[in-house]
Amino acid sequence: MTRPDDAPASRRSRPRSRTRSRARDRGGLLLALAALAGTGIALPGTAQAGRAAPFRAADTGARITAETRLGPNEVDITIDSPSLGKAVKTRILLPRDWQAGSTAKWPVLYAYHGGQDDYTSWPRNTDIEGWAAAYNAIVVMPEAADGAYTDWYNYGFGGTPKWETFHTQEVVQLIERNYHASTTRAAIGDSAGGNGAIAYAARFPGMFTHVASLSGVLWLRAPGMPSLIMATNALNGQDPFAIYGLVFLNAANWRAHDPYELAPRLRGTKIFFSAGTTGRPGPGDDPDQPPWAVGLFSEKAVGDTNVAFRDRMDDLGIPYTAHLYGDGQHDWPAWIPVATRVWPDLMASIGARRL
Repeated sequence: MTRPDDAPASRRSRPRSRTRSRARDRGGLLLALAALAGTGIALPGTAQAGRAAPFRAADTGARITAETRLGPNEVDITIDSPSLGKAVKTRILLPRDWQAGSTAKWPVLYAYHGGQDDYTSWPRNTDIEGWAAAYNAIVVMPEAADGAYTDWYNYGFGGTPKWETFHTQEVVQLIERNYHASTTRAAIGDSAGGNGAIAYAARFPGMFTHVASLSGVLWLRAPGMPSLIMATNALNGQDPFAIYGLVFLNAANWRAHDPYELAPRLRGTKIFFSAGTTGRPGPGDDPDQPPWAVGLFSEKAVGDTNVAFRDRMDDLGIPYTAHLYGDGQHDWPAWIPVATRVWPDLMASIGARRL
């Protein structure tokens, strides 16, 4: 981020006209403000990036405090979130026909990232900018940290972080109120983000038209899965019991966020999910990995929850599309081909027009 240099005042042999001095001061101030706005630094009460009015806040009081243009159609925003108790970033990809002063609305797709990652995960690992550029839809990639896509239980006391509230209320409202997003939404996520996409669709029926999970855990309470989830969170430096609570003592809270348990609430939402099921390396993976390599055994465990979720959906008679592809570890070489294949379907579901 660059800032304008402070230029030293030049010496003059005679006093300036007070009227001219004030005019020049105002002109200099306006130029300085314009220069600052060009850097993406937030200026209270001023229009940002050509917009006609200041940013509107979410119902919780969450607000956009900075906007940084990364390119003609790519923006990073900083959100001061009461639900998280801190400020985090979100990346937005805007369609070519997007206009700040327009009264039109654009459909939107939310792309959620996996654990041990951040809001730059999708553009860092995929060609999501290219996928997005082909359609007139907004793509939003919010920060999720290692928050497990839930409002943390915190031993029954609640409080921050409230990642579910941040994603489903604050981010959605800020995008709709400030970037002309419509209420026609889809979501895709990898790993923890896949779990989040399906869980949010089930917890808030009608929020998304279509959701897609790439190797998301779709049965939180599957045999051995709670231990794997909590061990992973512990390795991330978090209190593993603060997120959902104790597995048996707080079973109701686990069930309240479990896609398998919430499956009946998915009726009417278009569902896609995929995962590897063999625990063996797939195309693009290191073929010499031992079976106990984290990416292999974790994908096998995740795949088992996807198989169980598929059977649950069959029992309920709820339509879905599943791609249980066998070989492949828990990583992007397996997810990119699947995401590329499902992207046009997600766009079609929200009525996005190909440009």
